Amino acid sequence: MTVDLDKYLKPGKDHYIALGLEGSANKLGVGVIRHNQGQLTSSNRAEVLSNIRDTYIAPPGEGFLPRDTARHHRNWVVRVIKRALAVAKIKGTDIDVICFTQGPGMGSPLQSVVIAARTLAQLWKIPLMGVNHCVGHIEMGREITGADNPVVLYVSGGNTQVIAYSKQRYRIFGETLDIAIGNCLDRFARTLKIPNEPAPGYNIEQMAKKGKHLVNLPYTVKGMDLSMSGILANIDSIAKDMFGKQNKQLIDEETGEPITAEDLCFSLQEILFSMLVEITERALAHVNSNQVLIVGGVGSNQRLQEMMKLMIEDRKNGQIYATDERFCIDNGIMIAHAGLLSYRMGQVTDLDHTVCTQRFRTDEVFVEWRDD
Repeated sequence: MTVDLDKYLKPGKDHYIALGLEGSANKLGVGVIRHNQGQLTSSNRAEVLSNIRDTYIAPPGEGFLPRDTARHHRNWVVRVIKRALAVAKIKGTDIDVICFTQGPGMGSPLQSVVIAARTLAQLWKIPLMGVNHCVGHIEMGREITGADNPVVLYVSGGNTQVIAYSKQRYRIFGETLDIAIGNCLDRFARTLKIPNEPAPGYNIEQMAKKGKHLVNLPYTVKGMDLSMSGILANIDSIAKDMFGKQNKQLIDEETGEPITAEDLCFSLQEILFSMLVEITERALAHVNSNQVLIVGGVGSNQRLQEMMKLMIEDRKNGQIYATDERFCIDNGIMIAHAGLLSYRMGQVTDLDHTVCTQRFRTDEVFVEWRDD
């Protein structure tokens, strides 16, 4: 049965416009999206009117602290919203719904952005819609790539999950038992004092391209779940021996050549991504699917996409879908899109229920806009 997305279309209108605000981590994103009347199909795609982002960048060797990130968001949110509206060429009164990230994420940055959303909603007398950050990534990935019903690998600084859709829920088939993959990469970048600009994970990716020796690291897959804290502790220890006071030189046993920082980055990526490919392949077999969609900031890593492609090509008619950094990395447009889908089903978030939460599971969301 096809879901009716136009039951709540305002009289005299043939489209919907949503403003999306994202601020769950160090990216402050504001986006404006337009849905035309009717089902979203290959011939009736959502239209991105603007997608503006500003990033808080911490000094090298440091992570972004909640209070500093929240201060950045408070300082920039009005300017970024104004720019997004200007690029979209709309006024506040043209907007049907204001969507905001309700969680998961860092408490203080989330709170900074929801205050802006509440203020605009009351100024312009527009309803609010709270959005699960993870569902935002999934729905934007599906819309941009055209993936129908894929197994989703969601990999970011705060989340690592393998997800499949069933009966109006995004079911989690496997996930990290401790730290997320993006957090693992970022923390290793701090150990090596790799710059945080444009992003520590991106800089590790570039260094890994120059690595050629695979350092032996733990490989920790437990059924459909994985663990990364032990791998991080192990490679941190190796790096501190190599570049700390001991200045210990490691030699590759096969070639006799010294191990470099680039080799460590290469090894960390290869082990972590191999683990992700393994649990994703197991989920594909479980749900009998041949499509993989990679979303989240780490999803823009070309080596991860390459490894996933090698796996999916072994399956009959296998397809891999991924987006570029405009949509992989946290952004406001994904919040606008997912929120607008909810709004089109008649959902809104009352002002009393706009409290943000740091813990908001992907499978808690009732996906009313998709059929069974």
